[in-house]
Amino acid sequence: MGIGLLALIVFIALIIFWSTFLKRGIGEAMIVGFLVTALFGGAEAPALLWDGFVFGATNEVLFAAMAFVFMSYIIDKTGIILRLIEILNSLLGRLPGGASHVATFGSALMGMISGSGSGNTATTGAVTIPWMIRSNWSKEMAATVAAGNAGLGIAFPPSSSMFILLGFAPIAAVVSEGDLYVALLIGGAYQVLYRIILTMWFVRKYKIQRLSAEFVQPIGKSLREGWKSTFIFLGILIPVLVTIGPLAEMLEANPGIGKAAMGEISLIIWIPVIIIFISLIIGRANLPKTTAAWTQFLRESISGFSVVGVLLLFAFAASKVLGGLGLAKDLSSLMEGLQFAPWLMILIVGVLLVLVAGPLSGTATLTAVGMVAFSALVSAGVDPVVAVVAILVFASTEGASPPSSAPIFIASGIAGANPEKTFVPLIVYYVVPIFLIGYFIALGVLPIPV
Repeated sequence: MGIGLLALIVFIALIIFWSTFLKRGIGEAMIVGFLVTALFGGAEAPALLWDGFVFGATNEVLFAAMAFVFMSYIIDKTGIILRLIEILNSLLGRLPGGASHVATFGSALMGMISGSGSGNTATTGAVTIPWMIRSNWSKEMAATVAAGNAGLGIAFPPSSSMFILLGFAPIAAVVSEGDLYVALLIGGAYQVLYRIILTMWFVRKYKIQRLSAEFVQPIGKSLREGWKSTFIFLGILIPVLVTIGPLAEMLEANPGIGKAAMGEISLIIWIPVIIIFISLIIGRANLPKTTAAWTQFLRESISGFSVVGVLLLFAFAASKVLGGLGLAKDLSSLMEGLQFAPWLMILIVGVLLVLVAGPLSGTATLTAVGMVAFSALVSAGVDPVVAVVAILVFASTEGASPPSSAPIFIASGIAGANPEKTFVPLIVYYVVPIFLIGYFIALGVLPIPV
């Protein structure tokens, strides 16, 4: 076994032990894993540490992630996300099971904006769980639906999990952010479609009623009060249109711009920057008015930066160290020695990701085994972009994976439900079907544009 592969095994074991058994933060686990991994370099350890830290600290994906953290904070504090949910409720709330549809689409919106499974459940669940209970959902099923939707925070771009995979040098070399963004939107759409069908089945099975009229605003009123909130999607649409498709090709052909200049446009940098700018304009009434208030406002955002920043910084740094230890060569040798059929290799990778995502978060899972999973899928003949989408779908089961997933307990707390009664429904209705969606994506049965 090569030194790089041995270091990876120790790195994964440390993350699981530190966060699961010692109950310490995942950011702290990343730091320990980074330091211990470098020790495998012997006399080269100091150089590996320095090169890894510089690589992580200067990684474009790290700065993009920080921008998305601040963007999510701004959207929450200005009340934009709640106004979007109110519009959805006006459109869907009068349908039987409408609150569940709102929970699904609301979680998808939150996934595109914040990328947080727990944030999805807390934000949309606080609004939709009480509505579901009032329309004849049991407390346990309302909590099950809310927790089952949590994974949409990973399934839709942009998410911190997507950033982690793009931050690994072997993946970034063959997967462009633009291609992945569009492909992951399609992968997320498959999950949303499944949840719509599932909700329709729930409605018939549990005889779910429409929401009372008092809980559903007329669409005219919700649009009058919140139509400006829809402008934030221009922050996604504009960069995507400029960098992908006919407009991008026209700009590349323009002698005054050219392909080189267009290639310098970073999708994952400009999306949060534009959304922040739009959010500050349309949500300015809810922003602080004094210097002291602004100081407090910015201070409250620091906690999000510290968690995500530490996690990504040392995840990228560790990936650089592992690369310096020859991990790529070791993995190639290992994969060449495994003669599994492609369908079996994909199955093994998917099961591994789902099992690891149970005790860990999706981001921790991808930090630990994302690069190995990618190498295994590509070696099985899966297109690199499709491989990343499938990996993110597999990892998105973390929100619904009992017994230690945070969204389960957040949703159960809001609903006043017994968490243990959600475990079997979550596995049957969410973990297994979402795993199958990822499996069929990797096989090519569910097409992804590349």
